[in-house]
Amino acid sequence: ATQAGSRLNDTVTRQDSEGGFSHSISYVLGHDAMKRMQSSNVLISGLRGLGVEIAKNVILGGVKSVTLHDQGVAEWYDLSSQFYLREEDLGKNRAEVSQLRLAELNSYVPVTSFTGALTNESLTKFQVVVLTNSSLDEQMRVSDFCHSNGIKLIVADTRGLFGQLFCDFGEEMTVFDINGEQPLSAMISMITKDSAGVVTCLDEARHGFESGDFVTFKEVQGMTELNGCDPIEIKTLGPYTFSICNTSSFSDYVRGGIVTQVKMPKTVAFKSLSSSMAEPEFMLTDFAKFDRPGQLHVGFQALHAFEKKHSRLPKPWSQSDADELVTLAEEVNAAQSGSAKQEQLDQAIIKKLSCVAAGDLAPINAFIGGLAAQEVMKACTGKFMPIMQWLYFDALECLSDAEDAILTEEENNLFISIGCELLKNFAMMGLASGEGEVIVTDMDTIEKSNLNRQFLFRPWDVTKMKSETAAAAVKQMNPSIRITGHQNRVGPDTEKIYDDDFFESLDGVTNALDNVDARMYMDRRCVYYCKPLLESGTLGTKGNVQVVIPFLTESYSSSQDPPEKSIPICTLKNFPNAIEHTLQWARDEFEGLFKQPAENALQYMTDPKFMERTLKLPGAQPLEVLEAVYKSLVTDYPHSWEDCVVWARNHWQCQYNNNIRQLLHNFPPDQLTSSGAPFWSGPKRCPHPLEFSTNNVSIHCEKTQIKDCFEISSANLFAQSYGLPCSTERSDLTKLLQDVKVPEFTPKSGVKIHVSDQELQSANASIDDSRLEELKTRLPSAEAASQFKLCPIEFEKDDETNFHMDFIVAASNLRAENYDIPPADRHKSKLIAGKIIPAIATTTAAVVGLVCLELLKIVQGHKKLESYKNGFMNLALPFFAFSEPIAAPKHKYYEIDWTLWDRFEVKGIQPNGEEMTLRQFLDYFKNEHKLEITMLSQGVSMLYSFFMPAAKLKERLDLPMTEIVTKVSKKKLGKHVKALVFELCCNDETEEDVEVPYVRYTIR
Repeated sequence: ATQAGSRLNDTVTRQDSEGGFSHSISYVLGHDAMKRMQSSNVLISGLRGLGVEIAKNVILGGVKSVTLHDQGVAEWYDLSSQFYLREEDLGKNRAEVSQLRLAELNSYVPVTSFTGALTNESLTKFQVVVLTNSSLDEQMRVSDFCHSNGIKLIVADTRGLFGQLFCDFGEEMTVFDINGEQPLSAMISMITKDSAGVVTCLDEARHGFESGDFVTFKEVQGMTELNGCDPIEIKTLGPYTFSICNTSSFSDYVRGGIVTQVKMPKTVAFKSLSSSMAEPEFMLTDFAKFDRPGQLHVGFQALHAFEKKHSRLPKPWSQSDADELVTLAEEVNAAQSGSAKQEQLDQAIIKKLSCVAAGDLAPINAFIGGLAAQEVMKACTGKFMPIMQWLYFDALECLSDAEDAILTEEENNLFISIGCELLKNFAMMGLASGEGEVIVTDMDTIEKSNLNRQFLFRPWDVTKMKSETAAAAVKQMNPSIRITGHQNRVGPDTEKIYDDDFFESLDGVTNALDNVDARMYMDRRCVYYCKPLLESGTLGTKGNVQVVIPFLTESYSSSQDPPEKSIPICTLKNFPNAIEHTLQWARDEFEGLFKQPAENALQYMTDPKFMERTLKLPGAQPLEVLEAVYKSLVTDYPHSWEDCVVWARNHWQCQYNNNIRQLLHNFPPDQLTSSGAPFWSGPKRCPHPLEFSTNNVSIHCEKTQIKDCFEISSANLFAQSYGLPCSTERSDLTKLLQDVKVPEFTPKSGVKIHVSDQELQSANASIDDSRLEELKTRLPSAEAASQFKLCPIEFEKDDETNFHMDFIVAASNLRAENYDIPPADRHKSKLIAGKIIPAIATTTAAVVGLVCLELLKIVQGHKKLESYKNGFMNLALPFFAFSEPIAAPKHKYYEIDWTLWDRFEVKGIQPNGEEMTLRQFLDYFKNEHKLEITMLSQGVSMLYSFFMPAAKLKERLDLPMTEIVTKVSKKKLGKHVKALVFELCCNDETEEDVEVPYVRYTIR
């Protein structure tokens, strides 16, 4: 339920005019896989809810072409899940109607419709065929033809709360990358000469390899036979060691070296549908339902037999149809000869399949449709491991305890941060289509980069508000939905809008956020107001769903991932050994050159207390800040474009030549440590200075764009930060650069360079008071400085014309050249420096399908923990895991159990109309709960403590609680505040410290 861009971890996507594919998908799949995808023609047969879901995801993915096939016309029941059909389309061909709307999703993917019969001849044009809503006879016929003609086949089907998926990618399919993870790399400390040489890695981090992995080597000194060798299979011996081939005849190992994992292609064989039907291989989605796939394998065949016999599916909750399906299933099972035969049929499951088979549920279509579309991409690209070969899924937990109960969702109020997939499913499910309301909020406008991931937006929507546009789009899908779009960030600053009355009116919240802070804030609000929360996220092919139910489960904040490991400062400043280090250094350069100095100078000019505040900073910070302001306003201040070019040339010299020479002066290449080991070894790579040449101005970026060079990008950004005109003329720049007189530099003795962060922290930052005084007098007065036009630049990775990524790529790759680190192209640099969380439609669709299944349970008021499912998936492996949510941990004081959902409810206004004083509050807890309060706080304000000075205590004891809060926090209470939260430390009657819930103190 908040902002943060309309996304379930949505991020950068942009249609690339050269390749015509979504950058977000290319971050997940890689360029080679994208190229293979762009040569694939895909047929999708059956354009009901499941077919349109698969088509939407495949088109967003960027294949060569998509053909939609359907011989049926739109019927009334299609509207429950086919989001591109309208009431006015009833009676028209589903493929023809859908084609117009699906074609808008991606202008680079031609989408055509086909309404004839699926003949063998018509199938030959396609590399991948997807069958949905098809008979078993047709599946068999198409499968036999596809299998013998090298056409990859996917069969997908949904029946109410059940789903089925089958893949046949031929007898010899090459998978180029089985998991999609970046190849692992490690630094070497030792290699033995042996029949199976043992490699020991530096103990900075575990190598992460597994037995059977293949690796290659580079930069090994001594045992040079390994450098650039063909991939070698390894056997892991421990977290830092593994064995390789016979090294006994190799040269002696001296030092250094990097070992890198090599992705080896894997060939997998598939059986045809007819062979696999009798001897099925199942992909398990839920380990708690170990025997379910075999039962459903028979059940789905029985459904086909029922449909063939009656030309319809079993009627919902019809006892006679359910009995007949059981009989047919028994016959199907009896006819089996292979491993498909079940020892005993689970009649209850077959009956439930019969009862719900006629249903067409959007969340089930979203889940199976997301998986099926990912399998299409695997078939096209050979990227990631395909499903082998059958997958069955059910969500029977969604059925209410009274099995014939009719589900209604018309009167629910739901609050979400905008997520296109969520809204589409809500519209299809009939959420808030009566008295209820869906409220969506997002403060962002639509950018071109959103179009390939957020399927509710179109090119003509760019610059419009996301929430309003998405709300209008889903109203087209279901005119009955009551939906309101807001443009607010949800956080402490909007609690006047999203106040007690607002939250108390809600039935639940769904998050579609891309950052942990916003998620934790919403989690706290939901716990406080006791509202269900559906939390989810994606990262490439990985996705997760967490359901938070009041008084039943733990909350999102109850468990947290460990913090990301940060790069040590000294590694960034002097000892980088990976492209990630040089990219982070370049990002820090950007902030330190084009944002922070201008911000500090502006504060100096506009804030009268800036100097006073700066001088109070610890250590050498006052001097650093004032030196930066002095540089911005005096020494570095440019008056023309030419000045900016001079600055850029001198900065290049300083960073890529002078500083490296100084570092090598302090630590020469042959330097030894106190223990006699080479200083430049292990993670420390010995750098070399670069020599500037105007003939080489653009070499450090993609050569097709001259503005990618360091000099043009840095000079332009410097000019922008001072409000000066910019230039991209190559000839002018070359001439200006040739005329720059670069000062001579000689490395100095006595310059301290810290080798580790510990050394940096323990170094006493001595402050030069005389220099500080000098700066204070030499800085221009704030009035005189006000004529300067300073513009701090906020880093924006997605604008291709703003020089930001040009500077990052150039600065990083120049530094990488200093240290002989392989450079990164613009695509990889943007992914790392922009901290992009890759998102693809397939994972998002599947995750949102699971979210909406949990929503069905919440709407029905399920009270059992085992009804709910937290889910995790990785579509690349593929891997699925579902588990019961963790119960809210229990705490105890006296004999009273409590969880994070409990609180003390205290009415601040007494019967006589007067508010409770602190003395009365303390007495209330002593008398009512036998608890002696030792400390009492509200937010960061300490209201009472047992060690408080007597005078202060006497002053506060007889004041009303709200008056104390206002006095201590120095903030007035807003009129929207109905209650305050107090945190307590308490002793029980034995004077033992006890943990107790917080207090909700009602004042209105």
